[in-house]
Amino acid sequence: MVKHNNVIPNGHFKKHWQNYVKTWFNQPARKTRRRVARQKKAVKIFPRPTAGPLRPVVHGQTLKYNMKVRAGRGFSLEELKAAGIPKKLAPTIGISVDWRRRNRSLEGLQTNVQRLKTYKAKLVIFPRKARKTKVGDSTPEELATATQVQGEYLPIAREKPTVDLVKVTGEMKAFKAYDKLRLERTNKRHLGARQKRAAEAEKEEKK
Repeated sequence: MVKHNNVIPNGHFKKHWQNYVKTWFNQPARKTRRRVARQKKAVKIFPRPTAGPLRPVVHGQTLKYNMKVRAGRGFSLEELKAAGIPKKLAPTIGISVDWRRRNRSLEGLQTNVQRLKTYKAKLVIFPRKARKTKVGDSTPEELATATQVQGEYLPIAREKPTVDLVKVTGEMKAFKAYDKLRLERTNKRHLGARQKRAAEAEKEEKK
């Protein structure tokens, strides 16, 4: 029974409401279709990794997000040079290059150079023609054991801040933080007046 003095619900659906209803009966088929498309793409780009080219570790833009690290557009020319990878060779071996990016911190530069060196150590380069190998191509033994990397590789590790646990001492308990803050605030407010007074007193003593 309807409680309180409300309008009795009596909806007359005059419009053809079935035309305004969105259904998702094609969702299972879409899931299958996407999976098949991923499998076809993996076969097509074999032996390259399915996740695409290697991306650098960069910090987010603006003050709100700059503490977070994420995958960037491409490695800078300075990073490629430090890792010993020619800038024209990089895109051909699965390394993305951003010609416009600049390195503004030594830490970021070293992180990405180390990332490139790790990638280079694990890299297996297939020859363009099976019977004709060139300088830089991997050995037949490496090619025989090589597998296609599925999903993300060299994932970006986001470090969680560690908390050091300490035992609460009697001195910590006795410390009155609020009183200390008020005292320091008062000292800051009266600093100028006190310095002026001290200077005047010093002048009087000299006389």
